Amino acid sequence: MYDSVIFDHDGVLTTLVELSVLREATWETFATLGVSDPDPDHVEKVVIHVTPEDVHSVADTYDLDAETLFRTRDELASAAQCEAIDAGHKTPYDDFDAVRRIDAPMGIVSNNQQATIDHVVETLDVADLFPTAYGREPSMTSLQRKKPDPYYIERAMDDLGVESPLYVGDSDSDIVAAHAAGVDSAFIRRGHRRDHTPSPDPTHEIQGLDDLLTLDGVPVLDSTETAR
Repeated sequence: MYDSVIFDHDGVLTTLVELSVLREATWETFATLGVSDPDPDHVEKVVIHVTPEDVHSVADTYDLDAETLFRTRDELASAAQCEAIDAGHKTPYDDFDAVRRIDAPMGIVSNNQQATIDHVVETLDVADLFPTAYGREPSMTSLQRKKPDPYYIERAMDDLGVESPLYVGDSDSDIVAAHAAGVDSAFIRRGHRRDHTPSPDPTHEIQGLDDLLTLDGVPVLDSTETAR
């Protein structure tokens, strides 16, 4: 029996933001830092799936401080996503309420910014469902700690006081991070992952959050109990 369930956020609990939103925020980052005409390839390098090497390489090209470049990029990307959330362009999936039937502590561990995750939790009024919710702090250090590293999953486990959670994600890095933390994983096959073959193999594969309610080992409220 799992003693908790921890979720990735983007593509699992809420829909993905349009890539153009993040791209525009990255262009704004360069403008904010006084770079008026950056190479589009350099901009693209720090839009998504950013590594410390990418940040240092791009920062050196324009004589920028790497930490400042990354912090500014993260803050503007988070602000843009929060605007998308408020405008209804990034919303909970239709099956979101299924998590209210789970009878175990729950948390969120995302590679998105902490400010973005905080805004989602506040906007959806779900702090009671997810007493611990981790994103990345806007620093280069967070790039070393994000999934596939298990750092934030392990912090969430400590916060919840649990030892055997199920981690639900939609990417290979989610599965790797779960395995590294020594916990089971569930790969959720949303539309954007319809043809993806996860690697390594997850413990479970589900089509949506409703499937968690029938998954062996996930504690679920019975029909006489009120969903949270």
